[in-house]
Amino acid sequence: MSSGGHGGRKRGGHEEEHENHERWAVSYADMMTVLCALFIVLYAMSQVDEVKYEALAQSLAEGFNNKSASVLDGSAGVMKDAGAVPSSPQANGDAGPVDPVTAIPADPAAADLAMAQQEATRLQDVQAQIEARLAAVGMADQVRYVIDERGLVIGLVANDVFFDSGSAALQPAADVVLDAAAPVLLAIPDRISVEGHANVVPVSGRYATNWELSADRATQVLRHLVETDGLPGARISATGYGDTRPLDPGDSPEALATNRRVDLVVHSPMPDTVRGLLPAVVDGTALPVQPAVAPAAAVTAEPAAAPEPAAAPAAHDEGH
Repeated sequence: MSSGGHGGRKRGGHEEEHENHERWAVSYADMMTVLCALFIVLYAMSQVDEVKYEALAQSLAEGFNNKSASVLDGSAGVMKDAGAVPSSPQANGDAGPVDPVTAIPADPAAADLAMAQQEATRLQDVQAQIEARLAAVGMADQVRYVIDERGLVIGLVANDVFFDSGSAALQPAADVVLDAAAPVLLAIPDRISVEGHANVVPVSGRYATNWELSADRATQVLRHLVETDGLPGARISATGYGDTRPLDPGDSPEALATNRRVDLVVHSPMPDTVRGLLPAVVDGTALPVQPAVAPAAAVTAEPAAAPEPAAAPAAHDEGH
């Protein structure tokens, strides 16, 4: 009996050891079953049948004694409207959608024109403020104004009023003009460049060429605006163009006096497409934007970042 009992215990021990050895298979099978169920659920969630979903919602509503099932309408995905081509505003006979806040049409060309009109009005207001201050000191006739694709150009014609011939020293009249215009320039955030110009009369003495003379004139104006009037140096720059950009291509005494000048350019921060329309808007040759009724979904046109100014041209050995 002892022998038989000993054998039984061995068999019992062997069976228990065998059972413990294969228990991992049960856990592994359970894990695989759970993973399989998970992937089935994920696949089912990605393939939603709207018809069956609405039928299920209606059935559940009736089961809970709710006769009006509430189903939330949504898009089929985040890219539902991707690649859709908007309808042309011209096809509808109007200027296109309009932003109710800025009243700027959503059509790119119409939006650029509307922004150009707004920018031209702003620059003209800056010009009017400077004109009023110069008129108060009796210097209104000594400055010319032009609004071009860069912005507002304030021209100080150096016909012996602001600079002597061949000199970059500021005359008292130049100090008066700069001091009168400075508060208006300080009140606006625009970047300002000072551009010096000379006529074709060769220089002698202190300056080797008219490039140095025109650059020195621009620098003297810059220093007065920064050091005397307090204009931030980070907003202003100086450039000399010699005789490469004459206002009057002739060689008469009037032309020589007109081309000896310094320009203050108030650079518009608008994008190129908007600034290119400024001359036509100011001249009245650009067609006005007609306001249109704003639709349910309006689109706002945002201006791009203001471009960097063009680099100064390469120097040569002629100009005044």
